[in-house]
Amino acid sequence: MGTREKILQAAAEMIAEDMTAKLSVRAVAARAGVSTGSLRFHFPTQRALQDSVLARIYEGMLPGDPIRDRTLPPRERLLNCLRQVLAPLGTDEDARTAWGAVYRAFIEPEPTEQVRAAYLGLEREARRRVEHWLTVLAEEGVLPPGDHTRNVRFLLTVLNGLSVERALPTGESVLIAETETLNAAVDHVLSTGPAPPAGATRP
Repeated sequence: MGTREKILQAAAEMIAEDMTAKLSVRAVAARAGVSTGSLRFHFPTQRALQDSVLARIYEGMLPGDPIRDRTLPPRERLLNCLRQVLAPLGTDEDARTAWGAVYRAFIEPEPTEQVRAAYLGLEREARRRVEHWLTVLAEEGVLPPGDHTRNVRFLLTVLNGLSVERALPTGESVLIAETETLNAAVDHVLSTGPAPPAGATRP
């Protein structure tokens, strides 16, 4: 295993043990069995290390890239991406266990710099993934090019709400209601229509 892989594996293990773990250069280097100089060579900043290891964790949890499956229409691809995010949570007891871990890591403790940095790292990676989906659709002409910040925020808010709902004792089928909500969210995002031809302007 190369040095970079050793570092990423060590950092991922630390996060698996504690979601708010501070990925300090010394701690990660010691865990990986490499020098701090080697770690700095591959990851010049703590944020670079954090973002790289979180991207690796997300790839492990959500393998593949449904947004590039051109055998399906854009609407179905975006729906599949959203479903893929929610699927690992499970429902009922599994979802409650997952949200219990989030509560203990980020809500119950005081919002120290370490807790805040850990949460913002997770949020940053989630935004990056959703931005990627919308950028691919914009490149295909399904969405207008430009800033997707508003739609990224909207879709993440929908995902957060649905993930909480999976853990709550609702009186109806969570997955049926979830499917309706996801369809409505995708329709809203795609309602802006395709990008206009080059040189044309929207009315």
